[in-house]
Amino acid sequence: TDALWLSLAAIGIGPGEGVITTPFTFIATASAIHRIGARPVFADIEPETLNICPRSVETLIQGSRSNKLKALLPVHLYGLCADMDELLRIAEAYKLTVIEDAAQAFGATWRGKHAGAIAPISAFSFYPTKNLNCAGDGGMVTTQDPALAAKVRQLRNYGSTKRYYHDEMGWNSRLDSIQAAILRVKLKYIDMWNKQRAERAAAYDLLLRSAGLLAKKGATESLAPVRMLSRDRHATHVFHQYVIRCERRDELRQFLSERKIGSEIYYPVPLHLQKCFTFLGYAPGSFPEAEKAAQDVLALPIYPELTSEEQATVVSAIADFYA
Repeated sequence: TDALWLSLAAIGIGPGEGVITTPFTFIATASAIHRIGARPVFADIEPETLNICPRSVETLIQGSRSNKLKALLPVHLYGLCADMDELLRIAEAYKLTVIEDAAQAFGATWRGKHAGAIAPISAFSFYPTKNLNCAGDGGMVTTQDPALAAKVRQLRNYGSTKRYYHDEMGWNSRLDSIQAAILRVKLKYIDMWNKQRAERAAAYDLLLRSAGLLAKKGATESLAPVRMLSRDRHATHVFHQYVIRCERRDELRQFLSERKIGSEIYYPVPLHLQKCFTFLGYAPGSFPEAEKAAQDVLALPIYPELTSEEQATVVSAIADFYA
């Protein structure tokens, strides 16, 4: 959360300016925009990946009467990079600065470039549920611009570069040393853990298809109870979450819970419909794809230590429910 705020502050986003982002993500993305005094401006998502839709972004910009749109903040949802080719093209065409929210995507790539190294500045999270995690709250800003790096270092330490001398208003956003120490150890293993996550995802794909839960090749997806999300051929997915779209989602989740199988909904209410963002003026129907996704997404258990037997149990339970 602080990494997002620091990134926005470092590039000079200020009160009254607009930052385009997705309504289908965790609240930290939009709340950081609000915290700096700017205005979150939402664009709808792609139904295939659930990442922010470049066409929706460009349509929004072209239809805007405001000249205060200053930045574009895509989220690499569930560990899959957004379409950075198109988003960077749009940003250049309309003079927007891009900030990557890579909180869910440590180790993910787009055309061989790692998340966090594609845009001018990026934010990561090391919350305990992330694929690279610490023992509490933690985050990181990445940039290849020395001036931006210096700005972030100053802002994260009360606006100070020399003890008790403060050139600007900053914040206490220093990462605790114990968290940094934990992360330095785990960093050695993250590539292996991401590989294992990808192997578990491939196993789910095969199990779901073998169980007849997915549409057969050439058939209409609406005839199947479960749909997989698309994975862009230009991207390496790290599967922070393994998410399916499913019929009767809430009933299925209750059924799994009764069988002691964990699941989660990321996210049950899109940001534009959250009570705290009522002042933005959005209403039901503003972003139909985000609203549809909120009704049918379900995250299944995924982590490097997940066994083949456990995955088979999960998929068998799903098959039993739809049977």
